Amino acid sequence: MPEQRPHHRPVPKQAAFFDEQSDGPDPSLVTEAAERAAALLVRGARGSEDAAVTERLVHLADDEGIETIAALWAHAAADTLSGCLWRLYLLRSWVYADPAAAARQFEAGRSRAELARVVAGVADPPGPDALRAMIDQVLRGIAEGDFADVLFRAAAFSRVVAAGRATLADVPDGEVRRMLATAEQLEAAGHLELAGRLG
Repeated sequence: MPEQRPHHRPVPKQAAFFDEQSDGPDPSLVTEAAERAAALLVRGARGSEDAAVTERLVHLADDEGIETIAALWAHAAADTLSGCLWRLYLLRSWVYADPAAAARQFEAGRSRAELARVVAGVADPPGPDALRAMIDQVLRGIAEGDFADVLFRAAAFSRVVAAGRATLADVPDGEVRRMLATAEQLEAAGHLELAGRLG
């Protein structure tokens, strides 16, 4: 008869999973820190008269990397300050990464979203340089203007781009929907900011 080995109960996979995760940062603390950082950027910058602060805000994604910003704010809800900042910096990163495509899509949407085109405030014609200048000016508004205006201008820009994408055969429908959702989220956040209810 073969020798009997003592039987050990296997460790449940769930227990092992939670043991592995227990050393990581508490997600609620990470979220709280991300929101606090966003509030300091948005609310604190407005009180500053220092032009260098404004330029640091504009170039935050360049200096820190969009990946760092994503790690902080990418999963934040659209109706929070951190969620708004994520969408603003993502738009800027896209315009800088592919200004020719951004200009082409904006141009294609101008006649389909006239009011949004005016609110966005892009120079005519909307070439790559004009779009880069516009998106930087929008971000300067975080420190120099009203945050609701920043959100409404970014929403208008996104709406024109979404309208343009819808007319272009080489842009997938998912990209149209994604940009339209960004426009709607930023616009809704702008209304919350006006009402004093944006985190």
